[in-house]
Amino acid sequence: MTLRGPAVELVVEAHATVGEGPVWDVGRGVLWWVDVVDGRVHRFDPRNSMNSTIPVGSQVGSVAMRGDGTLLAALQERLAVLEPESGRLETLLELPDGDRLRCNDGKCDPAGRFWVDRMTDDGAPGQGSLLRVDPDLSLECRMTGLAIPNGLGWSPDGRTMYFVDSAWCEVREYEYDPARGRMGDGRRLVGFVDDGTVPDGLTVDAEGCLWVARWGAGCVMRVAPDGAVLDRVDLPVSQATSCTFGGEHLDELYITTAHEDFGPADFAREPLAGSLFRCRPGVRGVPPVPFAG
Repeated sequence: MTLRGPAVELVVEAHATVGEGPVWDVGRGVLWWVDVVDGRVHRFDPRNSMNSTIPVGSQVGSVAMRGDGTLLAALQERLAVLEPESGRLETLLELPDGDRLRCNDGKCDPAGRFWVDRMTDDGAPGQGSLLRVDPDLSLECRMTGLAIPNGLGWSPDGRTMYFVDSAWCEVREYEYDPARGRMGDGRRLVGFVDDGTVPDGLTVDAEGCLWVARWGAGCVMRVAPDGAVLDRVDLPVSQATSCTFGGEHLDELYITTAHEDFGPADFAREPLAGSLFRCRPGVRGVPPVPFAG
């Protein structure tokens, strides 16, 4: 089956080393996203097409909204409150193994708990973990023995949690108790050919379908709750990293990309690698839940 998805447009020619973690700010009407390696939080305003950056002095895997308008920033060794206007950072919680692990993807569950990945820079097998941070800042490790923990998401009813470890080459789904923040039994939802391309970040639309970025394959796949692949968005770059819905009506899919380990020949083939892209796939997303702490 050949899938012909919506055309993408270039939004920001950013050249981020590893663009990641896009999240839509409903109140401000802007998109926040990060460059993991360069330690910058990006702010894109679609009303004037302006993109600005905030250096945070550390690798940063992801950000989440907070109820007061500040951001929760998942830095290498800590979670910090980031004041967007001033760029001021305030440590909220020190994280374990900050000298050897860094944060990767992170998102809030339907109750406002923050789930965040931890991994080594080289994705060493067995070293990564998945943490849950509750609103009272208590921390619990929910999975260990991971390599490259990545995409996170929840079904619209909150009863299913989706999770990616890129080393698995698949997306897994878990029964989820939103009241207690507990994962149940897990099983494979959809697998991908182990050809050097891997699933990365993901988001879930209002119809309950997943949009999964495929690192190395230069695309985002739409996957039904039963695992069927429904659509494909092709990009002019290979390292697709993550995606989220934004825009006034949450009907625009923003896609982050990277150029990690590129040489001159790679840049010649993919001059837009590390840029931010957008498409209109004909479905809507759901507003992100802010961190309740």
